[in-house]
Amino acid sequence: MRSRFSFSIAVKLVLVLAFLAGSAILLSSSDKPAFTAMDKAFYADANAINFVRPGLDIKIESASIEADGTIKARIKVTDPKGLPLDLDGVTTPGTISTRFVIGVIPNGQKQYISYITRQVTSTITNQTATQATYDSGGTFTKEADGVYTYTFGAKAPANFDRSATHSIGVWAARDLSEFDLDAVANYDSDVFHFVPNGSPVTVTRDVIRTQSCNKCHDPLSAHDERQGIELCNICHNPQSSDPDTGNTIDMVVMTHKIHMGKDLPSVKAGGKYQLIGYRNTVYDYSTVGFPADARRCTFCHEQNTGAAQATAYLKPSRVACGSCHDNVNFATGENHVNLPQLSDNLCANCHIPQGELDFDASVIGAHTIPEFSNELPGTVFEIVDVRDGEAGKNPTVTFTVKDKAGNPVTDISGMRLSLVLAGPTTDYSSYVSETANGAQGSGGTYTYTFKQAIPADAKGTFAVGIEGYRTVTLLEGTTRQMSVRDAGMNKVYYFSVDGSPVTPRRQVVSLEKCNSCHASLSAHGGNRNTIEQCVLCHNPLKTDAAARPAEEKPDMTIQMAYMIHRIHTGEDSPSEIVIYGHNSTRYDFGHVRYPGDRRNCNACHVNGSEQLPLSESLLNVNNPRGVLNPMGPATAACTGCHTSIAAASHALSNTTQLGEACAACHKTGNEFSVPKVHAR
Repeated sequence: MRSRFSFSIAVKLVLVLAFLAGSAILLSSSDKPAFTAMDKAFYADANAINFVRPGLDIKIESASIEADGTIKARIKVTDPKGLPLDLDGVTTPGTISTRFVIGVIPNGQKQYISYITRQVTSTITNQTATQATYDSGGTFTKEADGVYTYTFGAKAPANFDRSATHSIGVWAARDLSEFDLDAVANYDSDVFHFVPNGSPVTVTRDVIRTQSCNKCHDPLSAHDERQGIELCNICHNPQSSDPDTGNTIDMVVMTHKIHMGKDLPSVKAGGKYQLIGYRNTVYDYSTVGFPADARRCTFCHEQNTGAAQATAYLKPSRVACGSCHDNVNFATGENHVNLPQLSDNLCANCHIPQGELDFDASVIGAHTIPEFSNELPGTVFEIVDVRDGEAGKNPTVTFTVKDKAGNPVTDISGMRLSLVLAGPTTDYSSYVSETANGAQGSGGTYTYTFKQAIPADAKGTFAVGIEGYRTVTLLEGTTRQMSVRDAGMNKVYYFSVDGSPVTPRRQVVSLEKCNSCHASLSAHGGNRNTIEQCVLCHNPLKTDAAARPAEEKPDMTIQMAYMIHRIHTGEDSPSEIVIYGHNSTRYDFGHVRYPGDRRNCNACHVNGSEQLPLSESLLNVNNPRGVLNPMGPATAACTGCHTSIAAASHALSNTTQLGEACAACHKTGNEFSVPKVHAR
């Protein structure tokens, strides 16, 4: 953001000041609106913020449909502190543009029908389709400061049902670009439900709340920052389709298919799932990878949000189920155990909400994720103690293995079980992983002595992590028999090798934040599932050298910060991100579409860990494949997202044999601090 306003902006601010002073509503600096460090306004001059008052709050206060079909909505438009705003931007800064939509939920139905539609003809296929759209030709009548009545240009049908639930949605945008304060906060939307005959509203469409979407999306928005599932539902109904592809854009189908993406049966069979939008823009969702297991319906259909129809997913229908299972032909029974299904009323005969067993035909049973089956005994690890944990010695680790009921696992010989030793925690420089299923012990308590000693010159704190699983057979003797890895959560134990105070490794991100999108983050066959465990091996010196084929050299660093930033940059990166893993398996992350806003470092980071300066104990990163090798720790973190040659050149120009100078400009509190340059 610019640190100084232009002369023209200053003149406008003077005019605004005069208005505010005359209205006796000036704020003191202590009344500055509550912006966060992610907002541009947070860093702006306090007086400018008090005058401009960025942000937008729009509410529909009432609505009506007159006998002749005239539709009206009364709105109130304010800033976040409640100051009335002028739509024309004359008496308050920034013009405000609006769009209105209206839909009805016919009695006995569950989805909207829009009163305002358009016919769209494809320039590609020459096919025509109906699409719900926003109103045009309407008029505003000012009732009071910030209060307006909008009269729709369109009218309700002559025979509209006055006893049915109607919903009016509004989307608004406040233009503060001339003040360099354009931001997400300057968009808002609202939906108002009413019954034209004055009866109370008893029917709404409330399946998923926006807060569930925003666990991953930051925030969920489309079509020029239109936000909120309630608003989306009004237009994205069964009326609407894409004339270019023939695909419906009904919310039920479209959302399921987008999130299934590359896992759609039709895509796996070689097809594509695409929608074509404004100006023939192709949106190809065939490469979308849902960050959680798509069988986890409750990840989106959350039961604790207050949504009135949160359990709607338990009521199967051909449209909803067929959107994910798009290889099923309900008319013929193909891929439906050869059972045709011509009526949704019959679905629940087999697919009851929940049966008695996992993997049965019930909705919940059919979506059971094997690794989380109730039939698994569970595997629970604890590291009790480390003896002989001094420099130069071979440490002996005492650990326990139990099931989820607390019963000891008395035979670990058939498990995949490893202990990982790494150190020092100031920044891991080496690790050793040893198979530990031959550990000595009984009754669920075991000891294992490392074959490799702690380095003789080791200092500080080291860590031992445990990982593993046992293979369990489920549905044994049936046609659906399966082998499932019953993995335990990793546990990490810290100990001093030189008598100094035990200092755990710094926490950079949290597993809870990872699981906001991933639900249950795991890698390497489900075997590694905590951040503490991951960083033991993904250290600054580690590359994929052991797995990368000779013809694909040089190697790629798998240091945690650089690797994770690159993966989440995905398709927005100008250079490829390919890592080779076990058995020289090639992992190309170039298709990844991060659903949030990467400028929001706090989506993953904790404790201000993204801010500079970083600890002086951090090591340079070995990256033979990179433009810079080695990279300083700050360079590794930043160029994981900022992957251009220009960014690399900038890093190089601020790095010498003495180290990085990044903090000189990007230190917390400086003009170009990390939070400030990422503000939105």
